[in-house]
Amino acid sequence: MNPIATNTAQTDAKGKVLGITVGDPAGIGPEIALRCASLLQGDDRCRIILYGPKLVLKRVSAELEIEITGELRDIGHVDMASLVPGIPNAETGLASYQAVDLAIRDAISGKIDAMVTGPIQKEAWHAAGISFPGHTELLADRTGIKDFCMMLTSPSISCVLATIHIPLADISSQLSIEGIDRAIRLASQTLSPRLGHSARITVCGLNPHAGENGQFSHGEEKNIIQPAIDLARNNGFNVTGPVPPDTAFTPSMRSRTDAYVCMYHDQGLIPLKALAFDDAVNVTLGLPIIRTSVDHGTALDLAWQGTAKHQSMLAAIELAIESCEVKS
Repeated sequence: MNPIATNTAQTDAKGKVLGITVGDPAGIGPEIALRCASLLQGDDRCRIILYGPKLVLKRVSAELEIEITGELRDIGHVDMASLVPGIPNAETGLASYQAVDLAIRDAISGKIDAMVTGPIQKEAWHAAGISFPGHTELLADRTGIKDFCMMLTSPSISCVLATIHIPLADISSQLSIEGIDRAIRLASQTLSPRLGHSARITVCGLNPHAGENGQFSHGEEKNIIQPAIDLARNNGFNVTGPVPPDTAFTPSMRSRTDAYVCMYHDQGLIPLKALAFDDAVNVTLGLPIIRTSVDHGTALDLAWQGTAKHQSMLAAIELAIESCEVKS
């Protein structure tokens, strides 16, 4: 087994330096982070630094026989005597939060070129007294960015969310012309350089039949969504909608769409995970740093068993490398 290094990236390192946070120590994050780092050992495109508790990674490495490769930023205290795989708590939540916070600081300072985040347990963050509901909100706060949104992307479908982690009952009141226009704009500005043409954005309605001309709505399509689309079109973006959500994701529509703007979390993530669960990636648009993430949770029932799929994290790493190259 390779010794665990604790130094940060050196200026003469080959490729881009990627920081991978291992997520909640009680979940599958440590396993998939170790597995991806091992698979990428010797890859000249990138150099991996793992962010997480050293003792946790050593134990997972020993139990699952995954060699520890790359470097390690030892961050987050976890009592190994009381740690039970599959059972997160305030201590594991704090450890995962501290790893993300450190990786953000290292990305801002240029110690790493991009960060890839493993799955956290939001209840564990709450138990640890952390006020941020998730990665996206923490990243926006630490980078001082107000103009941001979440995109889940894969080779077959990409969805940008106009609202993120809020109850369904609050969605209508949280939608705004500015927020939807922001999602359209950031999606197009991110995807168009990669595609080589103006990204084709399809905007979903909120209500059944996209409101049916007001019969099935409280005016969200007419008063919020359509004006946002009109604004984006006037600014030169290639936008279709509002499209009824039940037909937006058909094969025909997907063939004419580079990214969907969805009004709420599950409107976008249900079709995305149904079509691309293993290879979808979470990206925060609008940040001054590059951040990608797995599109799944901690899978507590699979923690430390050697059966967790690592494809989403590997896809997140690949997208981070690509994003670094595009930025360069």
